[in-house]
Amino acid sequence: MNITDQVITIIAEQALLEPEDVTPDSTLESLGIDSLGVVESIFAIEEAFDISVPFNANDPSATDFDITSVATIIKGIERLKAEQA
Repeated sequence: MNITDQVITIIAEQALLEPEDVTPDSTLESLGIDSLGVVESIFAIEEAFDISVPFNANDPSATDFDITSVATIIKGIERLKAEQA
């Protein structure tokens, strides 16, 4: 499973949706994921990809990891994985 498919699966689980209902253009807000769901999604992503996401739950805008949409989350994961390599 590639990064995109894994992220979509994780986000879909948090939103209680089917993976086919989640697209890269989807925002977490549009999927009905609240702030707690965002934090849970970040934890699930960290575990799935063995990465540490630089995320400040108190100030999500004060981070270089963009959680605006599924696509920006995927880009952030790809960048963190590249830095690990």
